[in-house]
Amino acid sequence: MSDRITTPRLSIPRLGLGTWRLSGAQCQASVESALAMGYRAVDTAEMYKNEEAVGAGIKASGLPRGDVFLTSKVWWENLGRIRQHCEASLERLGTGYLDLYLIHWPSPELDLPRALHDLARLREDGLARAVGVANFPAGLLKRAIETGVPIAANQVEYHALLSQDRLLGITRAQDIVLTAYAPLAQGRLASDPRIQAIAGRHGVTAAQVALAWLLRQEGVNVIPKATGPESQKANLEALDLAGRLTDADVAEIDALPKDQRFVNPAFAPDWNA
Repeated sequence: MSDRITTPRLSIPRLGLGTWRLSGAQCQASVESALAMGYRAVDTAEMYKNEEAVGAGIKASGLPRGDVFLTSKVWWENLGRIRQHCEASLERLGTGYLDLYLIHWPSPELDLPRALHDLARLREDGLARAVGVANFPAGLLKRAIETGVPIAANQVEYHALLSQDRLLGITRAQDIVLTAYAPLAQGRLASDPRIQAIAGRHGVTAAQVALAWLLRQEGVNVIPKATGPESQKANLEALDLAGRLTDADVAEIDALPKDQRFVNPAFAPDWNA
């Protein structure tokens, strides 16, 4: 299994570093540590209010900018001023371009053609190498695809307790990467006894099994938050474990309930749409 997912629109590491709820010096140190360890993808957003720290961590790593796949997102309340907000993100991050720029959430009054047109212009003008969306349910993603804008990714909550089969049916057919955030169900899977039993057979942790289950899937990349070197290293090791899970292991995880969503703010879309 390759450590990268390559489509006609982007080539992205299968495992990246999520930075939601990291800030300041801790965020910068986490980014530096991850990059020193071998991570080559970092995910942030204007709403996280940590872009300066993420940019400082990338700069301090000493890596060439082209070696780091950097994703940021525009908040749903700012979709009428996408270019302005992208430029502000670039300034905070200290870079001339993003590898991927996403609409963070669809707003209740989303003007989809206009927002996607504005995203496409960012790509044409070199501010973003690829563009996409986040938290788009299947019906809305289909509408987005129909606009003709080259959507490279859809970032959504995805883990062993939440099915994304409807979305995967679309993303795989359209060469769109599905990025899994909250891949440990906000920590719940690390202590799930059913996952722990599988972990015991492999001499690994339940968190590593949960990540490996996602990492082995076609067209799925995963962005767990990992603050310190120990958890960052454990997550990297899940890449190798993904190739060692047995059919029986996978079947056990597949059989878990898949209807538990933990990120569902008041402004969220109708997930069944």
